[in-house]
Amino acid sequence: MRKLMIPVLVVALALLLMSLFVVEEGERGMVIRFGRVLDDNGVSRIYEPGLHFKMPLFDRVKTLDARIQTMEGRTDRFVTSEKKDVLIDTYVKWRISDFGRFYLTTGGGNNLTAEALLERKVMDVLRSEIGAREIKQIVSGPRNEDVLPDSLDDEEVATEAAKQALEIDGERDKIMENVLAGTTDSAMADLGVEIVDFRMKKINLPDEISESIYRRMRAERESVARRHRSQGREKAEVIRAQAELEVATVLAEADKTARVTRGQADAESAKIYSDAYSKDPEFFSFIRSLRAYERSFSEKSDILVLDPKSDFFQYMNNASGASAK
Repeated sequence: MRKLMIPVLVVALALLLMSLFVVEEGERGMVIRFGRVLDDNGVSRIYEPGLHFKMPLFDRVKTLDARIQTMEGRTDRFVTSEKKDVLIDTYVKWRISDFGRFYLTTGGGNNLTAEALLERKVMDVLRSEIGAREIKQIVSGPRNEDVLPDSLDDEEVATEAAKQALEIDGERDKIMENVLAGTTDSAMADLGVEIVDFRMKKINLPDEISESIYRRMRAERESVARRHRSQGREKAEVIRAQAELEVATVLAEADKTARVTRGQADAESAKIYSDAYSKDPEFFSFIRSLRAYERSFSEKSDILVLDPKSDFFQYMNNASGASAK
């Protein structure tokens, strides 16, 4: 009897161990019996993290990741309302919400199958959203009304490009919201997953059209630059003309003042000479003759051909200054 107890205990212990299973944190477990998921009144029986029991030999445990998953979408080509191609990189954050439905629709809880189906749903909605918008709406976010002044003019906004950037009412955020809203219900109904977030990571232009768009952008910027240069030259001419007018006005006023001052000085000088001459005409005549001699004989090479008896030499010929007859 004792010999039979040991095998019985071993078998019982083995059955006990086979009937136990552990669900790790961040996972959910399901028991598969004869190929079917155990349920309670049609609702799949989901096991939370912890220690649980199952029927040995007949039951099999399938664990599914309950954490948020990231699906990195491949770069895909989309056509805008302008019939232009854009390349968009996306990603989707999702997690399993209905584990039983997810297990059945993905062929046993295959994440690759789930992401392939989910990507198809997301791309269909995104393609519809992109096809209804222009490139500038796709690449731009919503306009910030706080940075827009009540009125815009050339002095407040430096360039036309800045004006256009402020006036673009982009819909990139709205596109992502619409894709998220358009795929949430169908993803839950068909796959049993909840889409947590959707984002467009990068928007590029195809290589074959990038160069033509860059040329057009350069032409537009050069046109704006030429217009600003023309306006600058026009303002420079106005400023230069105003400066020249002010200079001419100042010079005219200065010349007028100089002439008036010179005239007043000449008049004052003539009056002084007249007063001095009237007081002593003979002395005044003598001083003027000396100055004339000084100016006439300042250079040794000077030659004067004059009559010695002329009035010019009256003070040389006669100390009294009387003219020789």
